[in-house]
Amino acid sequence: MTVTTAEPDYVVVVNDQEQYSIWRSDRDLPAGWQADGPTGTKDECLDHIETLWTDMRPRCVRG
Repeated sequence: MTVTTAEPDYVVVVNDQEQYSIWRSDRDLPAGWQADGPTGTKDECLDHIETLWTDMRPRCVRG
């Protein structure tokens, strides 16, 4: 017997410093973060972030 566990869905989130991350879609977002992008697999969300987040520095130091 094979037991398969579905991978949880994730959502792309961003904070006020325009730093991106992923968060499990079945959990409340932490303070200071808001959804900003697709919901999908971990890899799909990380691929989306890779196309958006080209400058990893926080907004406050980008000038």
